[in-house]
Amino acid sequence: MSSTDHANGLDETNAGGRKGNNGGPDRAGETGNTGGTDRAGGLNDTNATGDTGGTDRADGMDRTGGTGDTGGTGDTGGPDRADGLDRTSGLDRTGGTGGYIGREGSLDLVQAEFRPLVSALRDQVAERFAGRLHSAYLYGSVPRGTARAGRSDLDVLLALRTDPTEADRAEARAVETELDAAFDVIDGAGILLFGRDVLLSDLERHDLGWFVACLCTPLLGADLAELLPRYRPTSLLARETNGDLGDALPRWRRAAAEATGDAQLRALVRGASRKLVRTAFTLVMPRYGGWTSDLTEQAEAFARYYPERAEELRKIAALAGNPVADRDVLTMYTEDLGPWLAAEYLTVHGAKSPRPYES
Repeated sequence: MSSTDHANGLDETNAGGRKGNNGGPDRAGETGNTGGTDRAGGLNDTNATGDTGGTDRADGMDRTGGTGDTGGTGDTGGPDRADGLDRTSGLDRTGGTGGYIGREGSLDLVQAEFRPLVSALRDQVAERFAGRLHSAYLYGSVPRGTARAGRSDLDVLLALRTDPTEADRAEARAVETELDAAFDVIDGAGILLFGRDVLLSDLERHDLGWFVACLCTPLLGADLAELLPRYRPTSLLARETNGDLGDALPRWRRAAAEATGDAQLRALVRGASRKLVRTAFTLVMPRYGGWTSDLTEQAEAFARYYPERAEELRKIAALAGNPVADRDVLTMYTEDLGPWLAAEYLTVHGAKSPRPYES
């Protein structure tokens, strides 16, 4: 079945692969690492509590709920959910502080037809990972309540107490296979595996840490978001989530050249389309002043600031949901839009910090 992909732009093509940033997110063909995460087949701290002074930092984050802001957060209206999340901007307005990206999913939002699936996932993960598991999360369309029966993937992140092992990856693949076979309501399942310390590390604070805190919905165990800061839509967040598009382009070229059938080409178009739209959105995110995981909305936000590329990105957002087996589309991505977007991103936000566990 299909691979799944993240809000930050990662695409996991098998158990433990890292997905794309939703944002999100992408690193197709990337090899595994020794730092507690496993990115095999993916696209796209030790001091987890942050500072204790409560003052705003240069990165625009306030860990004690203060009102400081480094700009660019904007406000498009008051909250329209009981939890204070403003649907029009994706920001949490509770407490009168405003400006923080709110957590987007909830188990309460899971549609009725997907609830037996989520229950089965919970049971399988609890049984198979037992003492190895720190916590489990859903992300993507299922916890957002926007999943389409028979079309959407089940996206899962498992935080393990230590670095994932080959045995852990085998168990994750078994869960993916069994759930996909047992539930027609999904078109594939993908499980990401990470060590707890990596998710809470300083290096991943504005990528995987943000992903857990804002885009993941707790399913089992103690929520790691309690050990992470709140996040604003800053340039630092943009850089660390999607400042690696240039690294993805050579992998996309190789994957396109090696693809042998329509199914592989459609998967490549789907993953690359999502990564491009999400990268285009985070390029403008600080100016937009909010967050959304909806690809159509992301394309429209980008269009405000780059009208000359607007129609092109709208078409790519459509291809993310309805991919085609077309090498010409991939060529346009790798030789036209992709290089332009990667260069513009570096100019505006800079390059993502290198990870020692990524090759």
